[in-house]
Amino acid sequence: MIDYLSARIEASVFSYFMQQSSVIGLFKAIGGEFLTEPALLRERFSRLQAVFFDWDGVFNNGSKSKESGSPFSEPDAAGTNYLRFGLWLLTGTMPKVFIITGENNPSAFQLARREHFDGICFRFADKTKALEWLQQTYGVQPGHTAFAFDDVLDLSLAAQCGIRLMVRRNASPILTEYVRQQLLADYITGCSGGEHAVREIVEMLLGISGCYERVLTERIAYSPAYQEFLTLKKAIEPVFVTWHDDSVAEVQFSG
Repeated sequence: MIDYLSARIEASVFSYFMQQSSVIGLFKAIGGEFLTEPALLRERFSRLQAVFFDWDGVFNNGSKSKESGSPFSEPDAAGTNYLRFGLWLLTGTMPKVFIITGENNPSAFQLARREHFDGICFRFADKTKALEWLQQTYGVQPGHTAFAFDDVLDLSLAAQCGIRLMVRRNASPILTEYVRQQLLADYITGCSGGEHAVREIVEMLLGISGCYERVLTERIAYSPAYQEFLTLKKAIEPVFVTWHDDSVAEVQFSG
């Protein structure tokens, strides 16, 4: 039998720990860099309408195979679920979640279908075109978006987003310094894409927003709130669009 009194005591101890120990310090300890004050990130997080992810170098280390492209990890996939749940608890609305990538990655399509993302914008050499389409189609305001990215192709989109989250790659120190100097990121991860950087981003955002404990508590209990969230999430059917002949074209995914 579960000792509920002990569980409540442990939860209280965790709350005390999170209040007394700096969440910021936990992420700095693993190499994370806050280029924007966490208090400002927290305020921006509370107004998010959408979260965008690049694929290669973010969900993975960028390596590809002919059969499946580049993979993803389960800790990162679970993280996207916790992030959406946290935003839903915080704002009362389901955030839009899109992968925006310059390539066609079968694993990205698989994750989007399985996790009921809103969709994928793929083969966009100019990722700002995807943002324009998202704004026109869903009313997403650029300043109310977050974008996780890692490379040069992403910077024009990052410049327009409200929260910019750069995934560290130690092999690109000059690029990273350029991003710092040009103020194109608010946070640079301590972990690389091959080390679950998406999960780091999720825990950082939920941690500074103050809703991490509630997300875990509701999920562990499989609470009515979490069940309601899952019902809403599972009703989402992702769309897949690409850039073709100077315009956005929807494609059917068979797989």
